[in-house]
Amino acid sequence: MHPDVDFEACDSLIDDCVLDSFDIVAIIAEISERFDVTVTADEIIPENFNSARALFSLVERLMD
Repeated sequence: MHPDVDFEACDSLIDDCVLDSFDIVAIIAEISERFDVTVTADEIIPENFNSARALFSLVERLMD
């Protein structure tokens, strides 16, 4: 998924349209499968997907 993007440094993945809705669906599916968590509709907001750090925080919250 987007090999030209530095996901460790980028903090505007949604704001800069790096990720689209298909990417978000793929990320949610991967998170759900890999970490056995459910990403609810109210958690699908730009703030949770704008950076790798934000995604990590989302997964941590869901695992608690």
